[in-house]
Amino acid sequence: MLGRIIKLVIAALIANASWRIGSTYVSHYRFKDAVAESAQFGTNQSVDQLHQRVLDLGAQYNLPITDDSFTIRREGIHTYVAGSYTQMIEVVPGYRYPWPFSWNVEAMNMSGLKLQLLLLK
Repeated sequence: MLGRIIKLVIAALIANASWRIGSTYVSHYRFKDAVAESAQFGTNQSVDQLHQRVLDLGAQYNLPITDDSFTIRREGIHTYVAGSYTQMIEVVPGYRYPWPFSWNVEAMNMSGLKLQLLLLK
């Protein structure tokens, strides 16, 4: 009987940790996809506007994104966004573990290419 209770407690702890870690990863990937979409379709935005958009997306997904936790670089029709942060995850009730995340996004703006092709004609 006691062995069964211990097994149930261990299973509950594993399920809890899996849920918390998994939901944190889901938020991370949703954030990363939103950043990629903003970088690709935010062609009329300056780097500062895109920087603010990434900060807003971090707040939207409840991620600890700060001004100095990522960089944005534009080279021609390419936009590069890279960054990292550490999310505190309560793996076991009462114990929070710092979990590092990083992302790299490369987006290509095709509207600039269309403009260049029109100028070549």
